[in-house]
Amino acid sequence: MKKILSNAVTVFVLVIVLLLIIPLNPFLMDILIIINIAVSMVVLIISMNIREPLELSTFPSLLLVTTLFRLGLNVSSTRNILTNQGQSGQVIQAFGTFVLRGNVVVGFVIFFIIVLVQFIVITKGAERVAEVAARFTLDAMPGKQMAIDADLSAGLINEEEAKMRRSKIQRESDFYGAMDGATKIVKGDSVMSIIITFVNLIGGFIIGIVQAGMTLEDALSVYSIATVGDGLVSQIPALLISTATGMIVTRSVSEGSLNEDVSGQFQSQPRAIMFTGGVLAVLILIPGMPKLQLGVLSAALLITGYRLQNRMKEVAEAAAAQELGMLAAPEAASDEPSEEEYYRDINNVYALIGVEPIEMEFGYSLIPLVDEGSGGKMINRIVIFRRQYAQEMGFVVPSVRLRDSSSLTTNQYVIKIKGEEVERGEILVDHYLALEPDDPIGEIDGIETIEPAYGIPSKWILPENKEMAEIYGYTVIDPLSVMVTHLSETIRRHAHELLNREEVVKLAESLKQRAGSLVEEVVPGMVPYGTLQKILISLLKEGIPIKDMETIMETISDAATSGIDMTTIIENIRTALKRTITSKFCRDGQMRVLTLDAELEKMMVSSLTKGDQGYYMALPPDVMQSVVMQIGNAVKKFHDLSQEPIILTSQVIRVYVYRMLEQFYPSIYVLSFHEISNNVQIQAIGNITK
Repeated sequence: MKKILSNAVTVFVLVIVLLLIIPLNPFLMDILIIINIAVSMVVLIISMNIREPLELSTFPSLLLVTTLFRLGLNVSSTRNILTNQGQSGQVIQAFGTFVLRGNVVVGFVIFFIIVLVQFIVITKGAERVAEVAARFTLDAMPGKQMAIDADLSAGLINEEEAKMRRSKIQRESDFYGAMDGATKIVKGDSVMSIIITFVNLIGGFIIGIVQAGMTLEDALSVYSIATVGDGLVSQIPALLISTATGMIVTRSVSEGSLNEDVSGQFQSQPRAIMFTGGVLAVLILIPGMPKLQLGVLSAALLITGYRLQNRMKEVAEAAAAQELGMLAAPEAASDEPSEEEYYRDINNVYALIGVEPIEMEFGYSLIPLVDEGSGGKMINRIVIFRRQYAQEMGFVVPSVRLRDSSSLTTNQYVIKIKGEEVERGEILVDHYLALEPDDPIGEIDGIETIEPAYGIPSKWILPENKEMAEIYGYTVIDPLSVMVTHLSETIRRHAHELLNREEVVKLAESLKQRAGSLVEEVVPGMVPYGTLQKILISLLKEGIPIKDMETIMETISDAATSGIDMTTIIENIRTALKRTITSKFCRDGQMRVLTLDAELEKMMVSSLTKGDQGYYMALPPDVMQSVVMQIGNAVKKFHDLSQEPIILTSQVIRVYVYRMLEQFYPSIYVLSFHEISNNVQIQAIGNITK
């Protein structure tokens, strides 16, 4: 049975081909015509209940099969009409008799109106929508792919989810491309039905009068009924399939099924319903208007709108009462001591002087994004980021303290590191953030803003404009992702401040399970934990992963016996981690960098001066200003390439160049030639001169 069902479509297509060759008796014709109507109705109902087009991804192929089935039935019914004096089954006879009702002209007019409605209105419109959707979906693919890559790199999604989203984008592109071609099939079917109608009518007249000896009146009666009936049993399923096609290609911005969307959106607009009822009531005053019909419909609309409005008020009041109850619950706890009594115990005062490593405070309207009880997913996203950051950098981010704050406006949030504010942002919960591309296809209405994590010009747009913004090339992000991305990028920039002594001990203890003798040799024997902490902080500050703790410890062990300073130890560690550094900054076997002119490097080496805090670079002010300006202009090229800016120098001056530029360009990376693997192709996109 399962094998039969799996090959049902193949068998069905073979039957359709046989319809074009083998004559069918009227009984079988009736069965196949009823099946055709039933299949068309099923397809239409399914198209109205799906939530997105990909739920019926086989529709383009289904459209071809059903069209071929109708044409096969048309050919068989035409053969029966012309050979059996208009007899081709009871269904065709019933449809033709019902529509004609003794008037051939009226019957043909009704038939041609149905054909033209399908051809000009539904099929033509669906064809245009499918064509535009196919083109815009293809144009929006790069922007959607970039959004997925951004979410993946920010830790908002995992690799499996990213793969699923990429696959969905590819399937959408293929689907709309197939729909663009499939609508041409529906258009051709409409044209072919008109041609078959004329063939049935004219051919029937000729056969009836010339071969069967009928009178003109009898031939007109017999073959007009058969022609109109045959056309209707073909066009009604075609009309249903065309309508389903229009439903499918216009479901791009829907979130539920058509029934859910229409009922929900109409019920949310009671004023519009009541206003329409009032307008119909005014129309009663016009002389000659049907007062009974207008009065009944007007009263129905007014009552429906009034009830919907009352229901919306009750829901809002219930939500407000529940919220007030939640706020009042803590105040109702009378058994808790007062604030004055609580702080009489001096031990409770010590709790006030501690600071959290990472805090995030929210305005009132952002609480639903964080509160898990309200469906907020902020905590889950932070957990995902912590796991990915630990795998990438070898450092476990501390817990993030989330709390609401009455000192912020309703849409604001603040990120604090060790009790002090470092970042602030503002988002609109009921909007989407659209990042502006360099060359958008079109403009989208929205509120101008700046994306908080990367400083990209953006717009807050309404949800109904999301699909169009993606088509125009904008990268559209939901409010929660904006906030999580801002938090994750802030943590990345300040990770070195979060690495405390206790975490360093945990990292050493974790390594001791694999290389116990090495750890016991290095800490605290050769270097104390405080020195190890400074080394790791220096690496994290410049974005170097510390997950390979064994290599770091071995390098420290080798360097400590030589008695070299900490700066040289760190440079040796970076050289030992060259594969890690290369994999972090290399893209497709290439690394695009800025280089320093040989004369400038010589000047920098000669300008190294020893002070109380060690060596520093004492370049002349005019040379330093020129270098900073040149690097600022070159950094723009990296932004166009969607790559972090990298400067490549010799190992001797690398750390001093970084210290000089850190205050001007904190996001720039300074690497030395010793830190790059030999198999990487280095491409210089600029050269800095003195």
